[in-house]
Amino acid sequence: MTYIVTDACIKCKYMDCVEVCPVDCFYEGENFLVIHPDECIDCGVCEPECPVEAIVPDTEDEPDGKWLKINSKFAEVWPNITVMGTPPTDRDQFAEEKGKFEKYFSEKPGSGS
Repeated sequence: MTYIVTDACIKCKYMDCVEVCPVDCFYEGENFLVIHPDECIDCGVCEPECPVEAIVPDTEDEPDGKWLKINSKFAEVWPNITVMGTPPTDRDQFAEEKGKFEKYFSEKPGSGS
Protein backbone atom coordinates (compact mmCIF):
# COMPACT_ATOMS: atom_id res chain seq x y z
CA MET A 1 0.00 0.00 0.00
CA THR A 2 0.99 3.59 -0.57
CA TYR A 3 -0.71 6.89 0.05
CA ILE A 4 -2.00 9.02 -2.82
CA VAL A 5 -3.08 12.62 -3.25
CA THR A 6 -6.54 13.09 -4.78
CA ASP A 7 -8.79 15.75 -6.30
CA ALA A 8 -9.27 17.77 -3.09
CA CYS A 9 -5.65 19.03 -3.25
CA ILE A 10 -6.05 20.74 -6.61
CA LYS A 11 -6.04 24.55 -6.28
CA CYS A 12 -5.68 24.19 -2.48
CA LYS A 13 -2.16 22.80 -2.09
CA TYR A 14 -1.89 23.56 1.64
CA MET A 15 1.42 21.64 1.90
CA ASP A 16 1.13 20.78 5.62
CA CYS A 17 1.83 17.18 4.58
CA VAL A 18 5.26 18.02 3.18
CA GLU A 19 6.62 19.07 6.56
CA VAL A 20 5.86 15.74 8.26
CA CYS A 21 6.96 13.29 5.55
CA PRO A 22 10.00 11.38 6.85
CA VAL A 23 11.12 10.27 3.37
CA ASP A 24 10.43 13.39 1.28
CA CYS A 25 8.19 11.60 -1.22
CA PHE A 26 6.07 14.63 -2.23
CA TYR A 27 6.42 16.25 -5.65
CA GLU A 28 5.03 19.62 -6.60
CA GLY A 29 2.95 20.68 -9.55
CA GLU A 30 1.72 24.17 -10.29
CA ASN A 31 -1.55 23.61 -8.39
CA PHE A 32 -1.31 20.08 -6.96
CA LEU A 33 1.00 17.78 -5.00
CA VAL A 34 1.60 14.08 -5.60
CA ILE A 35 3.22 11.26 -3.63
CA HIS A 36 5.80 9.04 -5.31
CA PRO A 37 4.40 5.54 -4.66
CA ASP A 38 7.82 3.88 -4.85
CA GLU A 39 9.21 6.21 -2.19
CA CYS A 40 6.25 6.28 0.22
CA ILE A 41 6.88 4.04 3.24
CA ASP A 42 3.18 3.85 4.15
CA CYS A 43 3.69 5.50 7.52
CA GLY A 44 0.49 7.54 7.21
CA VAL A 45 1.71 10.64 9.04
CA CYS A 46 0.76 12.87 6.10
CA GLU A 47 -2.89 11.80 5.95
CA PRO A 48 -4.17 13.60 9.08
CA GLU A 49 -2.14 16.73 8.24
CA CYS A 50 -4.18 17.51 5.12
CA PRO A 51 -6.92 20.01 6.00
CA VAL A 52 -9.01 19.02 2.96
CA GLU A 53 -8.55 15.24 3.37
CA ALA A 54 -6.93 14.88 -0.06
CA ILE A 55 -4.50 12.16 1.07
CA VAL A 56 -5.83 8.60 1.26
CA PRO A 57 -4.43 5.07 1.12
CA ASP A 58 -4.34 3.70 -2.42
CA THR A 59 -6.89 1.12 -1.31
CA GLU A 60 -9.40 4.00 -1.33
CA ASP A 61 -8.58 5.03 -4.92
CA GLU A 62 -11.21 5.01 -7.64
CA PRO A 63 -11.85 1.54 -9.11
CA ASP A 64 -9.71 2.26 -12.20
CA GLY A 65 -6.75 3.41 -10.08
CA LYS A 66 -6.98 6.95 -11.46
CA TRP A 67 -5.17 8.72 -8.61
CA LEU A 68 -2.39 6.17 -8.25
CA LYS A 69 -1.68 6.57 -11.97
CA ILE A 70 -1.67 10.37 -11.69
CA ASN A 71 0.59 10.33 -8.61
CA SER A 72 2.97 7.87 -10.29
CA LYS A 73 3.16 9.79 -13.55
CA PHE A 74 3.75 13.26 -12.15
CA ALA A 75 6.11 12.17 -9.36
CA GLU A 76 8.48 11.22 -12.17
CA VAL A 77 8.49 14.66 -13.81
CA TRP A 78 7.72 17.25 -11.12
CA PRO A 79 10.32 18.56 -8.66
CA ASN A 80 10.59 17.14 -5.16
CA ILE A 81 9.27 19.35 -2.37
CA THR A 82 10.61 18.96 1.16
CA VAL A 83 9.73 22.29 2.76
CA MET A 84 6.27 23.80 3.00
CA GLY A 85 5.87 26.65 0.57
CA THR A 86 3.22 29.35 0.42
CA PRO A 87 -0.22 27.91 -0.38
CA PRO A 88 -2.38 29.69 -2.96
CA THR A 89 -4.07 32.76 -1.48
CA ASP A 90 -7.47 31.70 -2.86
CA ARG A 91 -7.20 28.10 -1.60
CA ASP A 92 -10.13 28.32 0.81
CA GLN A 93 -12.62 29.11 -1.94
CA PHE A 94 -11.75 25.76 -3.62
CA ALA A 95 -11.56 23.61 -0.48
CA GLU A 96 -15.08 22.17 -0.72
CA GLU A 97 -15.35 22.00 -4.51
CA LYS A 98 -15.62 18.58 -6.17
CA GLY A 99 -14.47 17.54 -9.65
CA LYS A 100 -11.49 19.89 -9.70
CA PHE A 101 -9.24 17.65 -11.80
CA GLU A 102 -11.30 18.12 -14.95
CA LYS A 103 -11.66 21.87 -14.38
CA TYR A 104 -8.32 23.05 -13.02
CA PHE A 105 -5.54 20.45 -13.08
CA SER A 106 -2.27 21.74 -14.52
CA GLU A 107 0.53 19.48 -15.74
CA LYS A 108 3.03 22.29 -15.22
CA PRO A 109 5.65 21.68 -12.53
CA GLY A 110 5.84 23.68 -9.34
CA SER A 111 9.04 25.20 -8.00
CA GLY A 112 9.92 22.38 -5.59
CA SER A 113 12.28 22.91 -2.66
